[in-house]
Amino acid sequence: MTREPTVVVGKVTKAHGVRGEVAVEVRSDNPDRFNDGASVFTPDGRELTIERVHAHGQRTLIRFVGIADRTAAEALAGTLLEVPESWLPELADGEYWPFQLEGCTVLTESGRDLGVVTDVIPNPANDLWVAVDDAGAETLVPALADLIVEVDVAGRRILVRDVPGLTVFDER
Repeated sequence: MTREPTVVVGKVTKAHGVRGEVAVEVRSDNPDRFNDGASVFTPDGRELTIERVHAHGQRTLIRFVGIADRTAAEALAGTLLEVPESWLPELADGEYWPFQLEGCTVLTESGRDLGVVTDVIPNPANDLWVAVDDAGAETLVPALADLIVEVDVAGRRILVRDVPGLTVFDER
């Protein structure tokens, strides 16, 4: 049986205390993702149900059902936490999940290849899409309606306007 594609929503960083809690690096902006009773999965398909979650300073601490002591919690250190793609909420037109953009080729209207999106950096004003070309040159593409011409997730292609200083270089 084929497993549905998943999206990473967190990573267990370390055990916390002696009662099975773990510190989790949250990689989801869904405020309901880590609620008591919610489930996440490990890359090998193991389901983990959240028994209790709470903030501890800057960290998110989670206790999973069945993880009762420090030894069991330590065994989870480094584990990615995932959910099926079908669990993600629908986005408005023109909005994309970072995992949908990663791997897309970025081209300018004049045909210049800026490379492949390797990362999406959240930014208060607008996200920045990191495109890296074959030579290793990195271009930060602001996710702005005036710059982005077309995003074809299925075709793995993003078309952007030629902008002096960002995508067009003076050859003088």
